[in-house]
Amino acid sequence: MERSDVRDGPRVDRPRCAGANPGYRPDDEGATAFPSLIALGASFNPRLVREGGEAIGREARIRGFNVQLAGGCNLARDPRNGRNFEYFSEDPWLSAILVAEQVNGIQSQGVVSTLKHYTLNCNETNRHWLDAIIDPDAHRESDLLTFQIAIERSQPGSIMGGYNKINGEYAGGNHHLLNEVLKGAWGYKGYVMSDWGATPAWDFALKGLDQESGIQGDTLLWGKQPFRDELREAYGKGELPEERLSDMVRRILRSLLAVGADRWGPAPEVDMARHNEIALEGARQGIVLLENVGGALPLPTDEPLKVAVIGGYAQQGVISGTGSGAVAPVGGFVATIRIGGAGVMGRHRNLFLLPPPPLEELKKALPKAQLDFDPGYTPAEAALTAKRNDVVIVFGIRVEGEGFDMPDLSLPWGQDAVIDAAASANPNTIVVLETGNPVSMPWRDKVKAIVQAWYPGQAGARAIAEVLTGAVNPSGRLPITFPQSLDQHPRPELPGLGTPWGTAVTITYDEGAEIGYRWFAKKNLEPMYAFGHGLSYTTFDYEGLDVEGGDTITASFTVKNTGERKGADVPQLYLTEAAGDKRVRLLGFERVELEPGESRRVTLEADPRLLARFDGGIGKWSIDEGTHRVAVGKSATDFVLSGAAKLSARQFGA
Repeated sequence: MERSDVRDGPRVDRPRCAGANPGYRPDDEGATAFPSLIALGASFNPRLVREGGEAIGREARIRGFNVQLAGGCNLARDPRNGRNFEYFSEDPWLSAILVAEQVNGIQSQGVVSTLKHYTLNCNETNRHWLDAIIDPDAHRESDLLTFQIAIERSQPGSIMGGYNKINGEYAGGNHHLLNEVLKGAWGYKGYVMSDWGATPAWDFALKGLDQESGIQGDTLLWGKQPFRDELREAYGKGELPEERLSDMVRRILRSLLAVGADRWGPAPEVDMARHNEIALEGARQGIVLLENVGGALPLPTDEPLKVAVIGGYAQQGVISGTGSGAVAPVGGFVATIRIGGAGVMGRHRNLFLLPPPPLEELKKALPKAQLDFDPGYTPAEAALTAKRNDVVIVFGIRVEGEGFDMPDLSLPWGQDAVIDAAASANPNTIVVLETGNPVSMPWRDKVKAIVQAWYPGQAGARAIAEVLTGAVNPSGRLPITFPQSLDQHPRPELPGLGTPWGTAVTITYDEGAEIGYRWFAKKNLEPMYAFGHGLSYTTFDYEGLDVEGGDTITASFTVKNTGERKGADVPQLYLTEAAGDKRVRLLGFERVELEPGESRRVTLEADPRLLARFDGGIGKWSIDEGTHRVAVGKSATDFVLSGAAKLSARQFGA
């Protein structure tokens, strides 16, 4: 746990302010290790995310913390970003809806939640010296819109600035983005804190920063702690107005009081068994069945199968993302594979394993099967193991985390060769991926099924076994596009990758607001797996689309389970054309659980900003008059129903 104390200055009667980061610390006693946010993003389930937020808030509160550094709001712009597992998706609407529910859950427990990292903290390579270049209007339509909607729907007490610069100015000391947009146009009443070591100068206070956090980081990076002596000196000289200093204090206290942090009662009841059930349900709903050739899954539980389990440390546990987003469960990690070397950043590259092992959970789920484990160290050994069994389950893993980006989309340590060898020896091969990002899958056409499990948390092994054996019908949908290769990405080569720490890096996000599936649609590219894709052990159909116009678009349609078992579907509503402008935008979604033969009417209303363009010249959103076309689909490329409505021209909001 990390604490951020605000004890400097005059003594006043105020609540103690301590920050709890949902990450591993060597002295921590452990907490519930929930699935990563990218896994929860795949659930497309705001209610589930809210439940998880409430549990996180309770566990923070019982430790005496009242500020939680949780609420990852960045968009997954780059599939190499080491921290994508800490964020919900590549889409502004999906990300905003889910992160708002996490914030609401946390703050319902008397703990301030922190949206982070404001904004464009979308790559980790030399992040302290990274300058993110973007068109300001496109910024408003993408990353900033995500924050705006999330703030409107949850009123987080705190916003954390990013390490990076934006168009030449540091995010944590950006007058336009903090004073003019966040606190001005949006009317945000909470406080802005820096990231740890992201305050190089005291005048960030004039530019909108309210709290310097992690002063030890500023000492390391900048050789000073600007909000201590320098800020005090500036106040004494009149360079920092008293009104601004009072505003900084008032914002912090307001946020603490707004969630009831000053009202300390008995320690809250924390049912860790119930929290484990929430973690289990999150892992279940987040698992995405990418491929299932010939109905290879689910595996039969009543047959004496010989099953090979290969690789991924499946005999020990499931892996976690690393860095400040890694959570040690009660009792600690079952193992730490020290591959990262010495020092703080080295620790961020270690491989952390959470119990229980998938191998043990598979033994429980397949009581009549004979399981044969191979660690997957060499392709030759994996092939021998695969050949002597009926079915092969290969686990593919990758360490991803804070402070570094991936050089490519391959699985490390020769795992792609191991999977290829196993599949060549036995075509009945199933691959389970524990990653926070897309991977390249050169073996894809050789295997029967592919399961994306992400970093599934402390109950992940059980959830994986349940999905593989059919105890749980998979319902996850991809919250991020899986490209065929990096050649399809706006930046096939990542600027600055491999440069020494401290090197200035410039990344131009010239895709603007066309992130992920939007980029693929604009460029007519076919992804390996589309945003929103996910298979089930049952089937669904859509019919009866009605579309209404007016100030926005409202669409109604019927979803029916046409298969033979209960399942959950996630129908998605997309804008496909706006008054002649080809433009793809997710407008809405709903997770629907249906019994066989059951149907349900779904109605989705679009936030008008998703239909509009932002015009920085007038500071307003603009909708063009004309026909707006929409589609209901199973993914961003699989449309089943289509319709249209006319909208009038109008300008609105800020």
